[in-house]
Amino acid sequence: MSAIEVRELRKSYGEVEAVRGVGFSVEPGEVFCLLGPNGAGKTTITEILEGYRTRDGGEVSVLGLDPGGRHRELRERVGIVLQSCGVQTGLTVAELIDMYGRYHLRRRSVEELIEIVELDAKRETLARELSGGQRRRLDLALALVGEPDLIFLDEPTTGFDPQARRQAWTTIRSLCELGKTIFLTTHFMDEAQTLGHRVAVMRAGVIVAEGRPDELGGRELRPTVIRFTLPDGHSAGELPDLPADEVDGAGERVAVRTHDAVRATAAITTWALERQIELASFSVTQPTLEDVYLELTGEQDAAASGALQ
Repeated sequence: MSAIEVRELRKSYGEVEAVRGVGFSVEPGEVFCLLGPNGAGKTTITEILEGYRTRDGGEVSVLGLDPGGRHRELRERVGIVLQSCGVQTGLTVAELIDMYGRYHLRRRSVEELIEIVELDAKRETLARELSGGQRRRLDLALALVGEPDLIFLDEPTTGFDPQARRQAWTTIRSLCELGKTIFLTTHFMDEAQTLGHRVAVMRAGVIVAEGRPDELGGRELRPTVIRFTLPDGHSAGELPDLPADEVDGAGERVAVRTHDAVRATAAITTWALERQIELASFSVTQPTLEDVYLELTGEQDAAASGALQ
């Protein structure tokens, strides 16, 4: 049985149809990332799944139950980390975890949770004295205290510095190792790429693409671009025959687009080594998840249009 099953989900606010016949499933033990610009319908879907908002149509199953029924069993099996969580800031980390644990029929120990979220050194620290990243780790510990099977993470690393974000990623990976299912919303494409087993992209109330991060929108089928700079006195016309779709040589800067990156790269580097030609700024890249996301959501066109105005 899927951890989450959604079919033909619909939700309107007045005349605005926020969610228009959306369907997807989330398998047990996976990290499922829901992406999309503001207003795409992500928050509405998440709140329906959490049981905080009613739907207008369609079928929704969370851990085999309808979240609209507000089942006590479902609340016990679900953990939620909102974008902003309010806690009693005058209590210590250990006191808060212990207090929240008393609300649940089953619960993890304080010491185990502190170890999972890596707050060992802050056990007796008041919540108001924690840094932003430490507060988010505390929020995660409170979401885990009831031993949930499914965890909703809503923009969990917003406002984090790079080091804190990577620490949070480590913690989230550890949850997968514990067999938890994670429903993640994020605006960070590197976060979705790193953590997501599958990704769905929303635009204007519908899902426009779904799949593994490396395959989203046919990403794995798109050409690789090999870029490098030739030294003075050399041009792209000197390059050998390459398995390339296009060779663009603007001055000394060269861009080779190819569906056979290994052979093209080998041919270019062998040619350069045999002639002792230095290829500066050499790089081999495929379209990133962010490139595909911007294309799918139309934000790439919007950004280009704005730059021209």
